Amino acid sequence: MKLAHLYLVLCVLGAALPYSQFVPFLLENGLDIPMFVQQLFANRISAFFGMDVIVSAVVVTVFVLAEGTRIGIRHTWLPIVATFTVGVSLGLPLFLYLRQCRLEANSQT
Repeated sequence: MKLAHLYLVLCVLGAALPYSQFVPFLLENGLDIPMFVQQLFANRISAFFGMDVIVSAVVVTVFVLAEGTRIGIRHTWLPIVATFTVGVSLGLPLFLYLRQCRLEANSQT
């Protein structure tokens, strides 16, 4: 399996697994942002994971912008949007897929 294909598989998992937990919340509570934040920081362990994901999302955004500019990746906005609408679990593998495609295209020229 090519590395780019593996990144696409990870994109699917990175979208499906988080949304398998988020969609039932939405169906039960609607888009209740205060409740979402309250549950995200309900205890120290969930706050640990929440803060980890927030910091990781910022790091992925900086990485996407810096590395995307450095090697000339087009549409770097896609993984940034994916990161803030789904999570790092989609944004990072999506960027790595775009990066791998760009690196493979550069090596063929």
